Amino acid sequence: MTDLQDAKKEWEQGILEPLLQRHPERKDDFRTTSAINIERLYLPADADQDYLEKLGFPGQYPYTRGVQPTMYRGRFWTMRQYAGFGSAAESNERYRYLLDQGQTGLSVAFDLPTQIGYDADDPLAAGEVGRVGVSICSLDDMAILFDDIPLDRVSVSMTINAPAAILLAMVIAVAKRQGVPSNKLRGTVQNDILKEYIARGTYIFPPKPSMRLITDLFEYCAREVPRWNTISVSGYHIREAGSTAAQEVAFTLANGITYIQGAIDKGLDVDEFAGQISFFFNVHNDFLEEIAKFRAARRLWSKIMRERFQAKNPQSWRLRFHTQTAGSTLTAQQPENNVVRVAIQALAAVLGGTQSLHTNGRDEALALPSAEAARIALRTQQILANESGIADTIDPLAGSYYLEYLTDELERMALVYIETIDEMGGMLPAIDTGFIQREIQDAAYAYQRSLELGDQIVVGINRFLEEEELAIDLQTIDPAIEYNQHNNLSDLRSRRDNLQVESSLSQLAAVAQSDKNLMPHFIECVENNATLGEICRILRQVWGEYQPNATI
Repeated sequence: MTDLQDAKKEWEQGILEPLLQRHPERKDDFRTTSAINIERLYLPADADQDYLEKLGFPGQYPYTRGVQPTMYRGRFWTMRQYAGFGSAAESNERYRYLLDQGQTGLSVAFDLPTQIGYDADDPLAAGEVGRVGVSICSLDDMAILFDDIPLDRVSVSMTINAPAAILLAMVIAVAKRQGVPSNKLRGTVQNDILKEYIARGTYIFPPKPSMRLITDLFEYCAREVPRWNTISVSGYHIREAGSTAAQEVAFTLANGITYIQGAIDKGLDVDEFAGQISFFFNVHNDFLEEIAKFRAARRLWSKIMRERFQAKNPQSWRLRFHTQTAGSTLTAQQPENNVVRVAIQALAAVLGGTQSLHTNGRDEALALPSAEAARIALRTQQILANESGIADTIDPLAGSYYLEYLTDELERMALVYIETIDEMGGMLPAIDTGFIQREIQDAAYAYQRSLELGDQIVVGINRFLEEEELAIDLQTIDPAIEYNQHNNLSDLRSRRDNLQVESSLSQLAAVAQSDKNLMPHFIECVENNATLGEICRILRQVWGEYQPNATI
């Protein structure tokens, strides 16, 4: 026990106290409603000899108990509702509404044409403009999206992958218009192409140039946009496709390994860029397993970074992550039940130590969330933060025999997968042969069979059924958005300097065939009013498009 107390004193003096001097906790005194004092951190009465190796202290390797020394006693997680639909002006109105309701960060959803690099007037975009997210074709659209939103004070997350570097170039250009230098920008761009090949399908280019886009962005942001998370390695979509919790951790971290190695192969020092890497996880219904999943992922990633990649900076060892409640668990039947599901999942994310959180709307199995549903989802987070007391001590479930067993097991199972992937030559060969996809498909099939056999109960689906008529006002998208976007693009092309646009696109084509960093050229193109579709067309011509293996 003396060793543990000595370690605690060393942690307090070396890590905690310097942080408290810069960032005091939310209040001086944390107490329960019965006036019981709440300590910052609870330790085992009888120290396990493996405690320091397996759990340690918050903000200290191996980060099992959290990546910050004070966690939510310092400040709450970022409440970042994922939103975007129709036009940039409509989405801007929703963002300002959510910020007025107490949201603390923006998370941008883009429509399908934007996600795969087509302008709204491209024939392939017909019928999809503004449907599942906001339509962004040009710098003008991005400027409207962030109108009256100060980019030096509001953190922005963008769920965009294949054209991520181009959309970030637009944000940098809009910030410049606002007088905000790049080094003041805070946010995240998803930028995770490997999970698109595995689970989601919104890819454009083959793996090699796609990896180049990612590592170019790493390199550029390390110098110019140091407060921006350059990638959000995403397990969310892997889980939505049907994976288990262990597979979600394994395949997400294996993707992260691939990105780290790609940047090192480019010549970057691991500690130069690793601190800007973040993660994005799903949070599902199995409450305690989900909490253990986050703890296992943190511990495993810290070991990977320190031992495999020999990172020296503790900032490189930390797995920081955003969480979203599980869309795949929401039901169109009895949609009010989804409020309960989301609350349980959000509670697991917070107890698991998330850095930011999106809570789904109750109506998302039926349509994009209405303003009312988004407000209830946000209020769920605010009630957890301000009324439940769970944010007043760090990692409160640590020491539970079951929780620690689950944490150990999930780490072990994920590591077995990672070792198998390594033996196959890494994630790219594992994806190309269909190994990852088959593992997820098998897990999804097993779950579906358990539902059909009644072994797994989902309320309102295979038990406790009701005959009901839905009485929910659903969000609708005006078809006129597509027509208006066509007109906006026509107007843009008539008033811009088209010779300048063609010159910048020609230069981009030349750079795409070299090994120069593409980010400065993307910024130049968007500032010259080249559209997203025009830029992606040039890259398609140079690199081609990805064609999945037909045998998978």
